[in-house]
Amino acid sequence: MARTKLTMRQIHELLRLKYQNQLSVREIARSCGLPTSTVGDYLKRAEAAGVQWPLPAGQSEKELLQLLLAQPATATAGGLALPDWPAIHKELGRKSVTLLLLWQEYRQTYPEGYGYSRFCQLYQRWAGTLDPVLRQVHLPGEKLFVDWAGQTVPIHNAADGSVSAGHLFVAVLGASNKIYAEAFANEQLPAWIAAHCHAYAFYGGVARVTVPDNLKTGVVRPCRYEPLLHRSYQELAEHYGNRDHSGADQKTARQGQGRGRRADCRAADFGGVARPAFFSTWAS
Repeated sequence: MARTKLTMRQIHELLRLKYQNQLSVREIARSCGLPTSTVGDYLKRAEAAGVQWPLPAGQSEKELLQLLLAQPATATAGGLALPDWPAIHKELGRKSVTLLLLWQEYRQTYPEGYGYSRFCQLYQRWAGTLDPVLRQVHLPGEKLFVDWAGQTVPIHNAADGSVSAGHLFVAVLGASNKIYAEAFANEQLPAWIAAHCHAYAFYGGVARVTVPDNLKTGVVRPCRYEPLLHRSYQELAEHYGNRDHSGADQKTARQGQGRGRRADCRAADFGGVARPAFFSTWAS
């Protein structure tokens, strides 16, 4: 069943705008004041039921609704179950939730459903019908986004059974989205500096600009144009010959790769059903 039940007048208007005016789903949704997901759902049902415009003379409201609402919205012609894309899109806005986790939940419900790659392709296709968002374009080697993930990783002491918090540092290259993550005992300046050194060694080079998210560890005074960096952090940039910039790029770090990759790293430890136990912040 469609999540939003439309009136007969609304259904008529959707069909008219689609088949008579040749408008897109987004244009129809804007014109009718409806969610694009609802418009797309009804138009798919109409296509599957063979409903065209103008409607046949004498067709009653009950007959039309039966044609539309009887069409299964969760199955394709091949018989594979389609996920609830609006619900998945909403879930992706939550902390630690990724498409991989949602696909795993989907396959638990539908073991014979889509594979992960196809699941992602279908979601991206569906998301393309939503209102457009700003797309960030980064040149290779230009920017490295860095931040603490926010959530912590439980570190178990094998000797006495106590549990402490491991703080997750995350770095991601703007162009390739390649991630480096490492857990530390705290978020103090020595850990912050060491995390950068380890990340640069992992990548085998240094990006032209390192973009922190105005966190207090490395930035003494935030500013859009001339942020005041901690002296040690400034010396780190001078040593590696790159630039640390937390001003104009902070919104990009917070809303683009930085936020998405922090979520990926958090999900790796917090989102799965079976959680691994960590006994040290050091990799063997």
